[in-house]
Amino acid sequence: MKTVLIVEDDLVNARVFSKILTKRGGLDVKHTENVDEVIKIAQAKEADIILMDVSLSRSVYEGKSVDGIKITQMLKSDPQTATLPIILVTAHAMEGDRESFLRQSGADGYISKPVVDHQQFVEQIIALLPKDNNAS
Repeated sequence: MKTVLIVEDDLVNARVFSKILTKRGGLDVKHTENVDEVIKIAQAKEADIILMDVSLSRSVYEGKSVDGIKITQMLKSDPQTATLPIILVTAHAMEGDRESFLRQSGADGYISKPVVDHQQFVEQIIALLPKDNNAS
């Protein structure tokens, strides 16, 4: 089963995403906003894809506040985690933000909150999951 790591500081959002992904997508879900944990999970290959909230209000790494863009940049610049698909999730969806966020972060996709179409949400995530060569 594929695992989605949800990096989100709003527990309500995290719960909603978890429920949609497990019920509709048949996916396994982990959740943390702890940056060290995110990096550890990514490096240990314990997640197949990451849903990254752009504005993490409480996330700190090495003593500095970091947002989802910064964490994505860190993961994408590390050869160990560079190929891990990351989808940015944000409520701050203004015209032009999507392209700007994707360009700045190197993320693979972008979903704006609130998530209204649950099926589309699941499909966007499944579309970016790494394909198994030995799919059963």
